[in-house]
Amino acid sequence: MSKQSYRVCFCFRRRFRMAAAEAPADIKAIFDEYSENGVMSVDQMRRFLVEVQKEENASLEDAQAVMDSLHELKHLNVFHKRGLNLEGFFKYLFGDVNPPLNPKLGVHHDMNAPLSHYFIYTGHNSYLTGNQLSSDCSDVPIINALHKGVRVIELDIWPNSTKDNINVLHGRTLTTPVELLKCLRSIKEHAFTASEYPVVITLEDHLTPDLQAKTAEMINQTFGDMLFSPGSECLSEFPSPESLKKRVIISTKPPKEYLKAKDVKIQKTDSKKGTDSAAEPWGKEVKSFKGFKANLDEDKDDDLDGEADEDEEDEEEDLKSQQNTAPEYRRLIAIHAGKGKGGMADWLRVDPDKVRRLSLSEPELEKAVITYAKDIVRFTQKNLLRVYPKGIRFDSSNYNPLIGWMHGAQMVAFNMQGYGRSLWLMHGMFRANGGCGYVKKPDFLLKGGGEVFDPRATLPVKTTLRVTVYMGEGWYYDFRHTHFDTYSPPDFYARVGIAGVPADVVMKKTKTLEDNWIPTWDEVFEFPLTVPELALLRIEVHEYDMSEKDDFAGQISLPISELREGIRAVPLHSHKGVRYNSVKLLMRFQFI
Repeated sequence: MSKQSYRVCFCFRRRFRMAAAEAPADIKAIFDEYSENGVMSVDQMRRFLVEVQKEENASLEDAQAVMDSLHELKHLNVFHKRGLNLEGFFKYLFGDVNPPLNPKLGVHHDMNAPLSHYFIYTGHNSYLTGNQLSSDCSDVPIINALHKGVRVIELDIWPNSTKDNINVLHGRTLTTPVELLKCLRSIKEHAFTASEYPVVITLEDHLTPDLQAKTAEMINQTFGDMLFSPGSECLSEFPSPESLKKRVIISTKPPKEYLKAKDVKIQKTDSKKGTDSAAEPWGKEVKSFKGFKANLDEDKDDDLDGEADEDEEDEEEDLKSQQNTAPEYRRLIAIHAGKGKGGMADWLRVDPDKVRRLSLSEPELEKAVITYAKDIVRFTQKNLLRVYPKGIRFDSSNYNPLIGWMHGAQMVAFNMQGYGRSLWLMHGMFRANGGCGYVKKPDFLLKGGGEVFDPRATLPVKTTLRVTVYMGEGWYYDFRHTHFDTYSPPDFYARVGIAGVPADVVMKKTKTLEDNWIPTWDEVFEFPLTVPELALLRIEVHEYDMSEKDDFAGQISLPISELREGIRAVPLHSHKGVRYNSVKLLMRFQFI
């Protein structure tokens, strides 16, 4: 890889010198400090782990394990008979054994609190393979979501064309249906592949009483003892994830008379308005929620999904319709959903004797937080709040999840089949707690009485994260050599920033390094954090293109609450969230 040629026109080639990855000056200086005569011993490695990597309990055995992990590199002469040389030390730092999150942590949050005390990995219209209007419905995206650790699966259930069976599809659209039974069987088979904590199936029900009875029979026969079914009465408190391991939970509104909900008419809308990815091929920047009021007018007519309308029934009508409901279906519902009558203040009223789930659309929540921010936080301490994308997101794009999380919403429902920056944040949040799909909410969101957290309050800086972006490598192996630029090596730059409460949100950028497959930026950024518990570190790499849009070259989001201090190898992922084989950044994280 010493030289590389690019063909220009038909008559000549441009040749570029290719340098091998070399340890940055800072890494060399640290190695010199923790080595003697160019060799790092096991004891010196232990000191490095404690003092630089901040692994306070690191033992000689841990240091030896690091040395042992490099044994396959012996042919590169990275070992000396007394320890590790600089090349071996650099290989360790840039290797898969040195990730930014501790793989040994696993599930480490307290899992014995009620479900309402957790953020839960939640899907929206989980059965869709693509857009919201014309894509196929299938069990494949459900399986994919479960394998990624998603714990809440949404199914819209409708009668089939002959009215004798149940299909899953996005109603009043051109989406092709899939049979409910197929989806249920796939959920059973794959529910606990990635996590043993409970799976919630949220049903949006458009069935006649006889088909509700048939649905109940399907669910009972498919899941059997896996089903958590406390009967038709509402729970007074939600059980814990620990007590519900390997259980399946059904959540829906108490059923109404067949298709009693108002018709939802798909209004003529500018097709561009429903596209969230027009600005860049990987999705435009995450929408800020610093200026909600300015965005409310354009969102007034956005909620075409029908979910909100279906919740808005007064209690008298609801009681009448439930008399026509199959009792065996009603008994399946463990988490009762619905808004009831009245406005937002009534919807957010906390009942001391029963818990429930409330669903709000993305614009409904944005509007509600202006007036009811603390009420929403108080509601979510005991009850569940589900937020779902506005109806004009026909392209299956998503919204900023932080508006839900900072107000305590447990079920921030996303289109998992899409991609883009908002979804990268969702992936980042649920890398926490061993990727089990349940992340314990910070204590300040659970405090009651007069101490209810005010998301609008100006808070002091709790800590500052210093990030050093040393270098990157791996693109040469994972991409065609003309992928980024037909006539020369790529011109990479990195973007680093914070997603969190509005006061913490920022993005910064390194310089662009021209014609270099192994860029060494060696730049330092500092991020003051007022609410580090909700903050995510955003990392992106792009390739500068003078004539067109910059090319995407990798991304990852990491929960700052679990970020390991020290020098770490940060693996990058594709725009769809798939980890690259070789691409990674060498970075240092310090809390100061």
